[in-house]
Amino acid sequence: MGLIITRHFLDQTFFVSLITMLEIHRKKKQLQVAGMYPGLTVSEFYGPSSDDAAETGQWTYDFSDPDGPQMGTVAFEGSPLVAATVDPVAVVCEHTSIGIPMPDILAEPVDVISLIDRSDKSFDERKFLVTSTGPDSEISIGAYTSKKDMPEGSEIVGRVIMVQIPWLPCMQKKKSGFMEDDALY
Repeated sequence: MGLIITRHFLDQTFFVSLITMLEIHRKKKQLQVAGMYPGLTVSEFYGPSSDDAAETGQWTYDFSDPDGPQMGTVAFEGSPLVAATVDPVAVVCEHTSIGIPMPDILAEPVDVISLIDRSDKSFDERKFLVTSTGPDSEISIGAYTSKKDMPEGSEIVGRVIMVQIPWLPCMQKKKSGFMEDDALY
């Protein structure tokens, strides 16, 4: 789609591409990064503020505060899951620290980005939770089969909603020679 803009007094024509957002379109959500895990304290975890999700069909933007507590921002693809987070923050984790399996060929840990909703402090078995034993202690990320499996004296300070894993060359699918097998759907 495009729009032709004509400036009659100069007898010139200009073209600009336009994209009209659909009513159901969800834009990426910019989240502030709280820090790196392990080693992230609860105070650092709660430091960055979070904004409301953009209304469906709209978008948001951020003019970061250079004196603010966030370490940066990262975009998460727009989806109902991301839009439903009430108090989101991003935490950069090494894949080994939260138990994400990766190809054996990797020699070094891979940074992944966790979307965490700090407003969701309820317990659910086998869901990844963020826990802490106090405001100056480090957070812990883990999944538990029951509340009694959580670290002693800890409280839930958030829930991991999703984790973004980067695409790495070692994840490349081997060609089989059959188009049905080689196509990525």
